[in-house]
Amino acid sequence: MSLLPLVGSDTQVPLLDGTSVTYANLDVAASAPALQSVADRVAEVLPWYASVRRGAGYLSQVSTALYEESRARIGAHVGARADDVTVITRNTTDAVNLLAGCVPGRVLVLDIEHHANLLPWRRVEAGVTTLAGRHTLAATINALAEELAHETYALVAVTGASNVTGEVPPVAEIATLAHAHDARVFVDGAQLLAHRHFSLAATGADYVAFSGHKLYAPYGAGALVGRRDWLDVGTPYLAGGGAVSTASVVGPAEPVETAPPEVELVETPEPIETTWQPAPARHEGGSPNVLGAVALAEACTALGDLTTAELDRHEAFLRERLVVGLSELDGIRLLRLWPDSEEPLGVVTFTVDGVEPAKVAAYLSAEHGLGVRDGRFCAQPLLKRLGLHDGAVRASIGIGTSVTDVDRLLAGVRALLAGEVAGEYAVADGAWTLTHDPRPIAGPAGLNRLADTAGSCGGPEVELVETRD
Repeated sequence: MSLLPLVGSDTQVPLLDGTSVTYANLDVAASAPALQSVADRVAEVLPWYASVRRGAGYLSQVSTALYEESRARIGAHVGARADDVTVITRNTTDAVNLLAGCVPGRVLVLDIEHHANLLPWRRVEAGVTTLAGRHTLAATINALAEELAHETYALVAVTGASNVTGEVPPVAEIATLAHAHDARVFVDGAQLLAHRHFSLAATGADYVAFSGHKLYAPYGAGALVGRRDWLDVGTPYLAGGGAVSTASVVGPAEPVETAPPEVELVETPEPIETTWQPAPARHEGGSPNVLGAVALAEACTALGDLTTAELDRHEAFLRERLVVGLSELDGIRLLRLWPDSEEPLGVVTFTVDGVEPAKVAAYLSAEHGLGVRDGRFCAQPLLKRLGLHDGAVRASIGIGTSVTDVDRLLAGVRALLAGEVAGEYAVADGAWTLTHDPRPIAGPAGLNRLADTAGSCGGPEVELVETRD
C-alpha cells in the first residue's frame, strides 16, 4: 500500500501476450511520479500564476508570495539554519554547477559519485581531487582523513546515498572530519531525500542539493540550500534579469533624435557595468519556475509529515523481501560498495549471469509490465571499478511500491532464468528491444511512437582516476 497517493498509480500498460497489467514502477530512483497532493496544489495555484518579482498586478504579487513561501518551506525541509540561503534551481545537476562557480578553493570528491557530483567540480579554478573509494567504509573514511591532512581543501563533496547501491555514507562524521581541516561539506541529496529525512543543522553539513523529479514533484525545480557567504559573492550562475540591481554601458552617451530604420549591434569596447544582487536572486536570473517551486515545497511538506518510522518500516520490509528473493536465485549478483556500511535505502542493483542488463530490462518491461533501470546509472567510474562494463539492473523502491510489485519482479527474474521468454530480442540503435513488438501505442494524445531508450548515461565512458589534476 502506498504511503501517500500518487498520480498514475493505476496506469495500465500492454504486455507482449496481448493482455494489460498495472505498471509496476521500480524506477523511482531515476524519476518519481507526482504526489496527488502536488498535482492538486499546482492545479490550485495555476489560476494565480503571473510574473514573479516584476509586476505590480495583484496576481504578480500573489505569485511572488507563493514563490518566496515555497523557498522557505523547501529550506525548512532540509533543516536550513537561520543564516542559510535557498536557491531554486532546475535540478541537482544545476545546483552543483551553480555551487562549483562559487567555491573559493580546491574540492575533494570520491569516485563513487553520480556524474552530477563529479563533473561540475572540474569548473573550479583551484582544481579537484578525485579519491578512489576503498573496499570498506572505514578504510574510505580513513583515506578521506589522510587526504585532508595532506592538502588544503575548501570543500568535500559527498553523496547522501548512492544511486547505485543505496548505501548511505556517514554525513555527520564526514562533516566533523572536514571541519577539523577547515573544509566545508556539500551533500548530493538527490537520492537520499526521497527515502529519509535530512537536516543541515543536525548533520553539520554546509550545503545540500536535490531535485523535485526524484521527490515526487516532477515540475522542473530543484534546490541548493546552505551557507550564504560563498553564494553572495560567487560567480552569478544565470546572468540576466533579476540577478542584477543595476546595469549600464560605460562610456559617453549619444543622444538619439529619431529612431533609425535599423538597429545594428556591433562589438564595442564599452563594458557593461553591473551591480549583482546577493543570493538567491544573484543565481536566479530570468523568470523563475514558480510552479516548480510550489510543487517542490508541497512535496517537501507531504514527505516531511511522514515519520521516520513510517518511511523505514515500509522501505526496509520491501527491500529485505527483494534482496532475500534475489539472493535465493542462482546466477544473480547483488551489488554492495562496502560490507561495513549501514542498511541501504530502497535501491537494489543486480546482474544476471549471461544476460546483458539492457536485455533483462527490456524483457521485464515487455513480458511483465515492470519498469526498472539498466546501464551504468551516470556513475561510470564506479561501475568500471566494480568490473561492470555493461552496467547492471537497478530496482528502486518508493513510497508507492507494494509487495505485489516486488513479487512480480522476483517472478519475472525467475522466469527469465528458467528460459520462459516469449519474445525475440535484439540490439537496435544501441538498445535491446523486441524484434517484433505488437503492443499498441497508448498514452497521451499525440503520441505516435515509443521513445528509443538508448544512450542515457551509457554513452562514451567517463574516465576518472584518483588524481589531483
